[in-house]
Amino acid sequence: MQTRPIYGLILAGMLTFSGSFSVCAQDKLNVIKSGSAKEMHAFFKYTGNDRLLIAGHRGGMVKGFPENSIATFENTLKHTPTFFEIDPRLTKDSVIVLMHDATLDRTTTGTGNLKDYTYEELKKFRLKDAEGNVTNFQIPTLAEVIEWARGKTILNLDRKDVPLKMTADLIRKYKADAFVMLTVHNPAEARFYLDDNKDRMFSAFVTNKKQFDEYEQAGIPFTQMIAYIGPRVKPDNQELYTMLHKKGTMCMISAASSYDKLKSAEERKAAYISIVKDGASILETDLPIEVAETVDDLIKKDTPKKKFFGRK
Repeated sequence: MQTRPIYGLILAGMLTFSGSFSVCAQDKLNVIKSGSAKEMHAFFKYTGNDRLLIAGHRGGMVKGFPENSIATFENTLKHTPTFFEIDPRLTKDSVIVLMHDATLDRTTTGTGNLKDYTYEELKKFRLKDAEGNVTNFQIPTLAEVIEWARGKTILNLDRKDVPLKMTADLIRKYKADAFVMLTVHNPAEARFYLDDNKDRMFSAFVTNKKQFDEYEQAGIPFTQMIAYIGPRVKPDNQELYTMLHKKGTMCMISAASSYDKLKSAEERKAAYISIVKDGASILETDLPIEVAETVDDLIKKDTPKKKFFGRK
């Protein structure tokens, strides 16, 4: 009895949702649970007894899984709990979609500027993985990604070309303040979002004492931010750790532009371990699955924050 073709069709249907990947029921995800903005603040608060957090930069880069796609987010969560830094951009008709580059060429089958296409026109293109392989996945909207992330993880929206008010309005529309945070490059951006909603959570650029002082003078609450301190382990980090930890702020080093690019797995492993030992609470990476496997022995799992982690 020939059942394989029928089974294949059923399976293909199970794996498709709005042009995005959705795992089968038996493939449980490692989730991060945040039911309110206050819970998200508590999740990211530095206590000195925290589990190392892994941030998937654009979701994580694995063959067959393109950046900034639900397919990749789900694949990563099958291996490790992760929150995701993603890149919202505007289409010609003002739909917010995920795309790091201003142009389509590197990550899709399209060409030219994203802003020159309507969302309907973008639907004909397919996403490419980091090696340039064409996948079956389409460019997702931010709204789709927010609905997918609810109850599964936390999203960190990077700052691209979407007006601040439009971003704030969309978060409010989808009641997503419990699990959506915002990258801000200066205190003025943070102040705009706080004036819109006093409970907003941020990923702030605090790479030196001058920037630390600017956030403090602007009255931006350090209990509502994580601090990106740079891409490398260096002696200057220690002053930042001391200042920020006193405020209850977790510090993040991003390996995406630095250590992720080392050629050998052994070199990368040594670099990831050095980040943890340096004092960072958060490691942002293009390779979250590899990082999780590499530093697993260094991750404290039995901490008061274990209540935020689960399987779904």
